[in-house]
Amino acid sequence: MPQIPMSQIYVDADACPVKAEVIRVAERHGLQVYIVSNGGIRPSGHPLVKEVTVPGAFDAADDWIVEQVAAGDIVITSDIPLASRSLEKGAAVLGHTGKLFSKQNIGMALAMRDVMADLRAMGTVSGYNASFTGADRSRFLNELERLVQQAKRR
Repeated sequence: MPQIPMSQIYVDADACPVKAEVIRVAERHGLQVYIVSNGGIRPSGHPLVKEVTVPGAFDAADDWIVEQVAAGDIVITSDIPLASRSLEKGAAVLGHTGKLFSKQNIGMALAMRDVMADLRAMGTVSGYNASFTGADRSRFLNELERLVQQAKRR
């Protein structure tokens, strides 16, 4: 029987508040983690973590993740276009607050992103995102653990 490769975790690291949590979960399950950024990542030194710095255009880190990710992998991002592209490749996608992106909800998320960008451009809305809370961190950890357990059952 052929061996099924274990999932890998890709982290869109720019402004990611849950890198340490991802590493803890990955360590518990022996998963490879790629922390991908356009620059300025502090090396973790952990043997399961590979820091990837992608120079170039604004979306270069996103492009690198999409090129590498495969069905069954897990992508951690709050970037909705990256979430959409990762879902197309068959990856599970989890936002920093524990929100799971899916084929069923990504269309609405993209539409809301566009509406909010238009409202910000018109000056109707000034803020971007709510503050990251302890409840968000807890929800994220629970959902990431669930995704990893689900991947292990495949």
